[in-house]
Amino acid sequence: MTDDATLPSSSITLARLEALVFRYPVKTPVRTSFGVMHDRPAVFVRAEDADGAVGWGEIWCNFPACGAEHRARLLETVMAPLLLDQPFAGPADAWATLTERTAVLAIQSGEQGPIAQTIAGIDLALWDLSARRAGQPLWRHLGGTRSSVPVYASGINPDQPERMALRRRDEGYRAFKLKVGFGQERDLANLDAMRRALGDDTELMVDANQSWSLAEAQRMTPLLAPYALRWLEEPLRADRPWTDWQALQASTQIPLAAGENIAGGEAFDAALHAGVLSVLQPDAAKWGGISGCWPVIRRAQAAGLRYCPHYLGAGVGLLASAHLLAAAGGDGLLEVDANDNPLRTAVAPALQRLGNDGCVSLGDASGIGVEPDPHRIAEVIRAASA
Repeated sequence: MTDDATLPSSSITLARLEALVFRYPVKTPVRTSFGVMHDRPAVFVRAEDADGAVGWGEIWCNFPACGAEHRARLLETVMAPLLLDQPFAGPADAWATLTERTAVLAIQSGEQGPIAQTIAGIDLALWDLSARRAGQPLWRHLGGTRSSVPVYASGINPDQPERMALRRRDEGYRAFKLKVGFGQERDLANLDAMRRALGDDTELMVDANQSWSLAEAQRMTPLLAPYALRWLEEPLRADRPWTDWQALQASTQIPLAAGENIAGGEAFDAALHAGVLSVLQPDAAKWGGISGCWPVIRRAQAAGLRYCPHYLGAGVGLLASAHLLAAAGGDGLLEVDANDNPLRTAVAPALQRLGNDGCVSLGDASGIGVEPDPHRIAEVIRAASA
């Protein structure tokens, strides 16, 4: 990964910016400790510059699913007027300008999250556009030297999780993350089933999705210890003081992971200063895009943390996350949703082909490597929903 000061930059003047909303009604709902996803929404961003070059991004919109249309409207009514026909030095300049000019609006409206997510999706589109104009894959445009990244199967539901894990292992996955936070008995039974199915040497992680209090987490971590977990993700709420996390870290040897619900450079710096995380997981479609996450990743890696991008959306954002991880280097893993979602598989077919080493190759096509076809996506959704 290149240094912050040497990020590639070339002027951009946007002529068109639009958001496209898609929704896939899932047959098997995706369950977390805080809610159930009955459909999978996606908001893709298409940016076109004055010379006709195009880039694609994605705005986080998982929960609640109805927020997809809202974020699309934020792009169309708030962000586009601030960007169109205005010259910027590059994606990072546009990201900084949008962030500054909407800061008071975010406070006034109480919508810091949706506004930051919309800006993040635009930033991803601008970096894709920048890489395409340079004729480079995004991973190389960002200074990376490798075209492949290791992956893990994520979002594994608490209902007979070993079955899904075995299906994904047959597809080439070598690492897995189980949802927990459904009660001690069920969580431990599921971990028993996963270890029996996958063996003791398979890389296994768990995600509690902020479901435990400090006392509950301290009660659970000794019970989790025998499973040799590579990390325990979001055992506590993201808004709990870092002293709570420090107390938990002092009582367990399991590496702690978080970051998808941290937003802002200062907040990430506070997380690093607390010294409790072993794995940092910023979500580039939820906050920061590449422009904001890049310096955070650099500081995290310099501090010895493992960078593993969070992502549980559709294919455009997943590809951007993969390229960002490839550029970053290190031993991080790419999160790939194990659940059925044609908005992921139809848009990012390269990420469905795993090598024998559990890695995916991003190739040398410019940008993120794909140009989504909205008409084909709609057809795929109709066919999958039939």
